Amino acid sequence: MEDKRDKKMALLRGLTNRCPNCGEGKILKGYLDVIPECSSCGVEFKRYPAADGPAFFTMTIMLLLLIPILGYTWGAFRPDPVTLLVILGVTNGALTLILLRFVKSAFIGYLWAHDEQDRGA
Repeated sequence: MEDKRDKKMALLRGLTNRCPNCGEGKILKGYLDVIPECSSCGVEFKRYPAADGPAFFTMTIMLLLLIPILGYTWGAFRPDPVTLLVILGVTNGALTLILLRFVKSAFIGYLWAHDEQDRGA
């Protein structure tokens, strides 16, 4: 019998760093360390390796945000090129670091919802 997993709920729970199964336990500890299993329901998160997926999606999102940030900064303030580079560097660096944690936990929730486990070699 195939078990039905609510994909939307799993993704939303993952986005908030909650267990995609029960919504009680956490997925990540610290900044990006994956907890081996949920403290509430026992789902093994180590079986859902995120690998490079979160980094890819974070970079894609940030590159899409770069265009409006660049346009707004240039249009509103008209800074000299070095100042613009510093503003964009700091803004993109901070947003990337903030976004990466959310994307990683959501990605693990997505992997759980689709039962994409590491089945070994």
